[in-house]
Amino acid sequence: MTPVSTSAGSANPPQPDSLAIESILGVAIFDLNGLPQEYYTTPDNPETKWVQTVFQALGLKSLLMASLRLEGFQHILIQTDEHKAVVVRQKNLYTALLLHQPKPEAITEAFLAQVRQFETHTLRSNPRFTAA
Repeated sequence: MTPVSTSAGSANPPQPDSLAIESILGVAIFDLNGLPQEYYTTPDNPETKWVQTVFQALGLKSLLMASLRLEGFQHILIQTDEHKAVVVRQKNLYTALLLHQPKPEAITEAFLAQVRQFETHTLRSNPRFTAA
């Protein structure tokens, strides 16, 4: 597994090739049907409103894949003025990460690979994250 950067005190947002734990503002975990299972917030962003948008995007993905017989879902990106939500499919779930990225930087395959390998169970023991 590619390690996730956990360097404390980094004021710079991550480069599109690296996933830094301090750049994550929230995490939502969905089952393979697209139903929300768990949410995690941080002091930087205690809101979970963004999860509704991810839920709708996963529903749209399912509808498009079924009606158009599309295959090969890779990821979903949702960009706002200050945040970016990245949704990837892991083995038995979808993981959505809310990131602070005010610039619309390109998301690279290396970055997506790190998100796919992100171990969500580590959030339970990380004091920065609170189950919502």
